[in-house]
Amino acid sequence: MLSKGQNVALSDDVERVDVVIGWTEAEVAVDASALLLGADRKVLSDNDFVFYNQPESADGSVRFLGSSATEEGAQTRITIELAALPDEVHTVALAASTSAGTFGELGKIAFCVVDGAGRALAEYVTADATTESAFLFGEVYRRAGAWKVRAVGEGWDSGLAGLAADFGVDVADDSEGEATAGSEAVSELEPTAGQAIEISVPDLKTEQPEESTARPARPARGVRTAKQVAKKAKPIEFKLAEHDSWQPARLFSVIGVGAGEEQERRATSALIATMQAVRPFARALCARMGAPAGAFEGFIEVQYERGEATVIPDAVLKVIRGGRVWTGLLEVKTGSGKLKREQLESYLDVARKKKYDVVVSLSNDIPAGPGELPVEVDRRKLAKVALRHLSWAEVAHEARMLLSHGGIEDDLQAWLLNEFLRYLDHPRSGAAEFVDMGRHWVAVRDAVVARTLRAGDQKALAVAETWVSLSRHLALRLTAELGATVKHVLPRRHRSDPAARNAAVAERLVTDGTFEAVLQIPDTAGDLEIVADMRTNRIRCRIALDAPDEGSSGRRLSWLLKQLQDAPGTVQVEAVFSEGNEACEHLDKVRANPKVLTAGRAGTIVSFTLEQSFPMGNRRSGTATSFISSVTSATDAFHGAVVQPLRGWVPAGNNPSPLPS
Repeated sequence: MLSKGQNVALSDDVERVDVVIGWTEAEVAVDASALLLGADRKVLSDNDFVFYNQPESADGSVRFLGSSATEEGAQTRITIELAALPDEVHTVALAASTSAGTFGELGKIAFCVVDGAGRALAEYVTADATTESAFLFGEVYRRAGAWKVRAVGEGWDSGLAGLAADFGVDVADDSEGEATAGSEAVSELEPTAGQAIEISVPDLKTEQPEESTARPARPARGVRTAKQVAKKAKPIEFKLAEHDSWQPARLFSVIGVGAGEEQERRATSALIATMQAVRPFARALCARMGAPAGAFEGFIEVQYERGEATVIPDAVLKVIRGGRVWTGLLEVKTGSGKLKREQLESYLDVARKKKYDVVVSLSNDIPAGPGELPVEVDRRKLAKVALRHLSWAEVAHEARMLLSHGGIEDDLQAWLLNEFLRYLDHPRSGAAEFVDMGRHWVAVRDAVVARTLRAGDQKALAVAETWVSLSRHLALRLTAELGATVKHVLPRRHRSDPAARNAAVAERLVTDGTFEAVLQIPDTAGDLEIVADMRTNRIRCRIALDAPDEGSSGRRLSWLLKQLQDAPGTVQVEAVFSEGNEACEHLDKVRANPKVLTAGRAGTIVSFTLEQSFPMGNRRSGTATSFISSVTSATDAFHGAVVQPLRGWVPAGNNPSPLPS
């Protein structure tokens, strides 16, 4: 962990790094940027300013990968090919900007430099930003032929334009209309929440022209820093059916889908075809893989020679940006198919030989933490090729986000993406979001009930990891539904230490027989807590919130009841009073007579806790009786009926919903 002004050297074998800037208050959109600086700490050309409108440097060595949601909030990325940086570039300054709000509203902001496997090489965390709308977090720079990372921590109130201008970028007047011709036709860019850029790119050709070594001249009118707002397309409606039972033809049919290999081929083909037809969808997924923003093409079942054997990945992914082509190999599993170490390592060998960028695995596995891989591989094979993992749940999440919250402007593209989602949702597709607690589930469940489970049991640790994956799945589902990043809250020490995290979850399971997940949802009165109690076979969902700090207990309770008009009467309402005493009753009784909660209680109400209990399925996987489906349905029901209508108390003068008189 670096402090402001400190630096750390990168080892000689590190040729490429990703710079990740992460924050927790995800409702504020943030975008990374990079400036390639010469010895005078100025850009040599406006093409050396890399950001959302110009997502790649002229030589392709530095690329903007866009912003995305994570269970910890949100993040924005820049990738740097250290070996490809021109000799005249001495420093890559790494910054971020926000067009709505300030960095002081984001809380702690983490600047992290990671290698191809996602391992942190340097990290700097700052919480002292105030009114800045652009912030320089750190630098990657050369010293005596070696690369180092320095933490900077300097802000600008003048936003991205002000930061860029101070480093020698010619910034255009964003009010002039059309983008300047000088800022080289930037590629189609992954949209952040509510935003998108659509600018043409060259078509991908079989043979690429040799890259020019000449540095482009400075644009005559400067670089434009404003962002456009994404539009939402209207899905195609079929209105001529004579009866509700009539169904339109499906673009991706599940008829005749078998198991195993046939299922994987169909899912892969449907995915690649949809990505090629719906460019914003391709951009969103490719950004998760570390690809630049650009024109996408995909090819299935391409054969490669590896020694005397033939290697056939499920797909080859190509993205062109300027004169550079990014390439990834994709390995797909559906249903209960499991990724294999030997297979992934063979693809890594092929990718290294062909000088490809990444190997991507796609399966129903949802790793418990960001950057974690469902299969461990020989780390030496990741020196020149990155290995990334996507789950089918994340693929569906990106599609739903684009359809529900902007990014798709064409009605036909919206229909295509809806058809793809319909295919994924069908059980025969094999692309389940999260359906299986793993092979140790039944044994662990029974041992918890019998009180014979011990925390060090490897089966308990495996099930604990699966629970954390389920918690991430819940956060992803709510994020796609709400269009705002829902965070799965973990103690900071557990975010970077999976072994300690799994041990803590297993210890709680042994001690009191429960799993717990905490979800932080923007614009709600408090965190949503989900507790699965294995010994009582119940799921408890609850939320705690502060009571108004004015008025009598009766008026404070009326304020709460007004917001719970549609909540089930079985919800428990607990009131905590200023004198330390508590009272708890079901909501239907409190509605009938509010005094059952307040009569005879000393002090005034200072906080409320609302809790609802649901039956828990105990099957390992399957339909409505499974553990996973019961946790999911309980979370959805409590969020929709109780959490979503609640708003925290705002003091008098700022409160749109004053206390009832």
